[in-house]
Amino acid sequence: MTRPVIGVIGNARIVESRFAAQLVGDNNLRAITEVAGALPLMFAGSPSLTDIQDLLAIVDGVLLTGARANVHPSHFNTEPNPKHEPYDEDRDAVALPLIRACVERGLPIFGICRGFQEMNVAAGGSLHPEIRELPGRMNHRMPRLENGEIHPDLEVVFADRHDVRLVPGGTFARIFGRDVIRVNSLHGQGVLELGEQVVAEGIAEDGTIEAIRFKDAREFALGVQWHAEHDPQTNPVNRALFQAFGDAVRRHKSNR
Repeated sequence: MTRPVIGVIGNARIVESRFAAQLVGDNNLRAITEVAGALPLMFAGSPSLTDIQDLLAIVDGVLLTGARANVHPSHFNTEPNPKHEPYDEDRDAVALPLIRACVERGLPIFGICRGFQEMNVAAGGSLHPEIRELPGRMNHRMPRLENGEIHPDLEVVFADRHDVRLVPGGTFARIFGRDVIRVNSLHGQGVLELGEQVVAEGIAEDGTIEAIRFKDAREFALGVQWHAEHDPQTNPVNRALFQAFGDAVRRHKSNR
């Protein structure tokens, strides 16, 4: 029996300061293969390269990964600001309608970090470009050295940094078998106002929304603000997410 296929969105990058590329982090691909038990298939986050209908005809689920670029604020009626760049408008043009199509069709979709933020925007919600600037919020960005450089030790960068309280009896609480989890934190942009179609099921200690679901979705349509792809092979919280995602794509494949 062949494995189900999970499409993984690419991110536009310039390699060696000259070559345009579409990139996906290796951790995302390994999480899909080793934990979800599926075959990862990267697709370009560019409307000139990816046709959404053709993509949905061949995949059993979609993973929207984290990325350095922020969602462009024009999608939630906010003026762009150079200090919040880079943006990736091509990825926006693919991801936002793709999310809506997946939910409408009942195709499993999982959003991580930027993907989580895209899911909220696709549902009509808004984002704050620098969540730590809001009163009472912690710094959710990745750890840095005193000189401002990113910490060189990935175990420090991706260490669990704060708790997330889950809605008792909700989808996430059922997946994890508990109401409080501890997660990593590597983001500046965050959810400001929830979209009408999404429900917040996980809230950080400072009030930041960390886990959402599409309330009318027929299948797995979940997003998390933390980087669940980093260590699902060893982290029981992140493993449970990718296993649940894998179960959903297998159901979709069997029902085709």
